[in-house]
Amino acid sequence: MQKKIKEITEKEALQKLGALCSRSEHCTFEMQEKMKRWGLNEQTQTRIIATLIKGKYIDDERFARAFANDKVRYNKWGKRKVEQALFLKHIDEDIRRRVLDEIEDEDFKEALRPLLLAKMKSVKAKSDYELNCKLIRFAMGRGYDLEEINDCLEDIFRNTEQ
Repeated sequence: MQKKIKEITEKEALQKLGALCSRSEHCTFEMQEKMKRWGLNEQTQTRIIATLIKGKYIDDERFARAFANDKVRYNKWGKRKVEQALFLKHIDEDIRRRVLDEIEDEDFKEALRPLLLAKMKSVKAKSDYELNCKLIRFAMGRGYDLEEINDCLEDIFRNTEQ
């Protein structure tokens, strides 16, 4: 049985969403989803979104930049995973491209290296080949490209052999 949500007016919705957006970054899609759950019609949603954008409460590019930087820095995500998450939040492709291009490749490698080193300690493998395969699979699951992974693994193996 679904919980019945109390009817909300346009003014109340605008106040709630404005307060929410002033506390943290949110994208247009998140606000639309919230208004759908509140049962607001599309015309009301459009007016509220336009007001929030005009007041600079919502800016999809600003959101995408903050989201991508946080996911790379704190969650250690790779470019593919960040791109997929932004796609799922309905961020325009040109914004996604611009934001991801702003992040240096070195930032992704700096995030990947400690991840691989930590994973290396916990992986059980019978051979170097098996270890390599498991580390590659792990890093790909985090959204890294094979080229980035191989570069990082080569650096790690080169430094551990010395």
